Amino acid sequence: RAARHSDTMNSDTESAMVGPGHFAHVETWVFDLDNTIYAARHSVFDQIDVRMGSFIAGRLKLDPDAARKLQKDYFRNHGTTLRGLMVNHQIDPEDFLEYVHDIDVSLIPPNHDLDTALHNLAGRKVIFTNGSTKHAMNVLGQLGVAHHFDGIFDIAAADFVPKPEPGPYDQLVERFAIEPRAAAMVEDMARNLEPAAALGMTTIWVRTKNDWGRENSDADYVHHIIDDVADWLSDMVER
Repeated sequence: RAARHSDTMNSDTESAMVGPGHFAHVETWVFDLDNTIYAARHSVFDQIDVRMGSFIAGRLKLDPDAARKLQKDYFRNHGTTLRGLMVNHQIDPEDFLEYVHDIDVSLIPPNHDLDTALHNLAGRKVIFTNGSTKHAMNVLGQLGVAHHFDGIFDIAAADFVPKPEPGPYDQLVERFAIEPRAAAMVEDMARNLEPAAALGMTTIWVRTKNDWGRENSDADYVHHIIDDVADWLSDMVER
């Protein structure tokens, strides 16, 4: 069983404990995108969050407060705001995704440390996101790391069924011929790691200050906790 890490540990201690030995078996790395492959502090997802509220207000003729409430209710009850809009209002998912991902990704600086770490990290790398492939490519291109990834499994590939529903995980595994027990998944929303662990993947939660990210972060299916993907991978591959 992979080592579990307490929220009281400092970053140096965690980095030392989550060392290369825990991941020698990993042949495929599955990374979430937003607030994972780039740090939450860059506030890129904040732009998406605002545009979701704007989309709802415009399409459903709601005031901003009512739109915000509906947005968060759908997120909690359906896994994503988009899923709630599709189920309850027959919103075209492509229209929604095009609108909410029309953001300024230049807030994310190119990450040379992440580029180097991914280059030195053995195994395939795949993005698994509740967002769109177009958004993922914009983000990965801005970071300067797109060339390291063997594929992107986005919300459209999952038939617009979001994580943490189990179905998309099965589809991901089939699409990329992943052996789950030889895979690791890195994700900022702890609850999204449960289906991955159930399949046999090693799980890594990227700790953030967001309440929705921390939900169930003390569960047994969270095997490792880190603070920053680039820092952690850089430290691990160096050792």
